[in-house]
Amino acid sequence: MKLWVLRHGEAEPRASSDAERRLTAHGREQVLHSAARLLGQPLQAILASPYVRAQQTAALVHQTLGCAEPVRTVPWLTPESNVQQVIGEIERLGLEHVLLVSHQPLVGALVGALEHGHQQRPAGMSTASLAELEGDWPLAGLMTLRAINSPA
Repeated sequence: MKLWVLRHGEAEPRASSDAERRLTAHGREQVLHSAARLLGQPLQAILASPYVRAQQTAALVHQTLGCAEPVRTVPWLTPESNVQQVIGEIERLGLEHVLLVSHQPLVGALVGALEHGHQQRPAGMSTASLAELEGDWPLAGLMTLRAINSPA
């Protein structure tokens, strides 16, 4: 299984709620840079947080890659979601090539848990950072972190 974890691009600092913060122009550029790293990958699904900035990020990736499958919005990819629940949801998907679009602190904790088996060493994920993990099963401690790429 290959799993990519993408943090949304830079977002505006304020909105009427955290969930409504939108990408900035710089954030859109960051996302396009990260999306280019996914060209040629056989993505079966793009799953995204319902927050606006994650939806915008996922839409840009979807458009850049020309994916046939629509972006799936899932409630378990918000900033404060439970890492173990997310891992269980990924496993239930039964897919081999998946992109998750979400937020800190979830993305760092998730990547750290999948690589190390615990959440004490979260991965550093700046805006629009893309982590690539690989392994037989999407279980804590059983995936290998191949790379974390951040836009320039």
